[in-house]
Amino acid sequence: MDTRYDLLLRDAALPDGRRADIAIVDGRIQAVEPQIPAAAAQELACDGHLVSPPFVDAHFHMDSSLTWGQPRVNASGTLLEGIALWGELKPQLTQDTLVERALRYCDWAVARGLLAVRSHVDVCDPRLLAVEALLHVKERVRPYLDLQLVAFPQDGVLRSPGALANLKRALDLGVDVVGGIPHFERTMEQGAESVRILCELAAERGLRVDMHCDETDDPLSRHIETLAFHTQRLGLGGRVAGSHLTSMHSMDNYYVSKLIPLIREAGVAAIANPLINITLQGRHDSYPKRRGMTRVPELLAAGVDVAFGHDCVMDPWYPLGSGDMLEVAHMGLHVAQMTGHAAMRQCFEAVTATPARILGLEGYGIAPGCQADLVLLQARDPVEAIRLRATRLAVIRRGRVVARTPAAVATLDLPGRSGPVDWLASRPEDWLAP
Repeated sequence: MDTRYDLLLRDAALPDGRRADIAIVDGRIQAVEPQIPAAAAQELACDGHLVSPPFVDAHFHMDSSLTWGQPRVNASGTLLEGIALWGELKPQLTQDTLVERALRYCDWAVARGLLAVRSHVDVCDPRLLAVEALLHVKERVRPYLDLQLVAFPQDGVLRSPGALANLKRALDLGVDVVGGIPHFERTMEQGAESVRILCELAAERGLRVDMHCDETDDPLSRHIETLAFHTQRLGLGGRVAGSHLTSMHSMDNYYVSKLIPLIREAGVAAIANPLINITLQGRHDSYPKRRGMTRVPELLAAGVDVAFGHDCVMDPWYPLGSGDMLEVAHMGLHVAQMTGHAAMRQCFEAVTATPARILGLEGYGIAPGCQADLVLLQARDPVEAIRLRATRLAVIRRGRVVARTPAAVATLDLPGRSGPVDWLASRPEDWLAP
């Protein structure tokens, strides 16, 4: 039999609403058309379920993942106690344990259809153990996961002795992106100076920038303004992201009306981390209690690229998580009150296409010529995928199925109501039909 394709996905529902077959040859998508009349070495029946490009996490800390409870639990639940705990743990780290935990998390990620992660890696330890460990992991997982690393001075690039030199050494070793944490420097002035130094370093080396910015409830923390200024001054537009931006949640509305256009004009992307932002922020409030996530709908309305990140999984800052970006989108949708149909789809894009654009991933998407990296979900559209935190029926990397999960099935045995439960049975258009 003539097998023109290596893999053929039959009757896939695409994120844009189309139904199509997807043909794959040599790890790339060759055709996306209704009912492709050809055979393949392998066929996968999608039966109208959603096929999406893979999930992308634009903001994560893989060096600290899976360390929850070491050396003890974060009793206050605050960002600052988490940083202190991580500082206590760092001297106890070994390269072997860093590698083992990171590989275990990458296994979780692939099983969840998460095939690209931007991970910040702490450079304030002069041994650069975490940097060397994650560079090793990056090569180990390259066949099945894109790991992009950010040189992150957790204790402040100016505040921590030797941090700037360590950061440059990390970049020399092959770390991809320049990071920073201006709100953790000792003064506002030093924070602003750190932004200037780090943006100039990125411009000099031709690198991207992803800076923890204003991760605080203080409405006067305005380093994102400085980041936007230097992005524009140095011509870095499209290569810079401000992560967290939680102070914007507490800022004066008039100031924000000026700030958001500056972010847009500079070409700076925003990365919110819904699970973590609403957990760490507002810890000093009684009631009403601020939840801290940045102004996602307003940024989107202004044309700013906004992605959602997972940030933490079982570490000094967050005791939960499993690498599920649909859980992240689900929380982001609720906190940002994005319940309109188009807004819910934007939340799906915030864990797929938008972070792929921010990371600069090559060949991402579902179109001829794109990398054959795909996820088959037990849902029929992006909104349903978020609603159900849909099962990943199959995960495909470069045209090869690398993970499978059985469909979620429940069976009832009730008086007059027996049989399988179909969570996909009701659709809005059915409810609204005349």
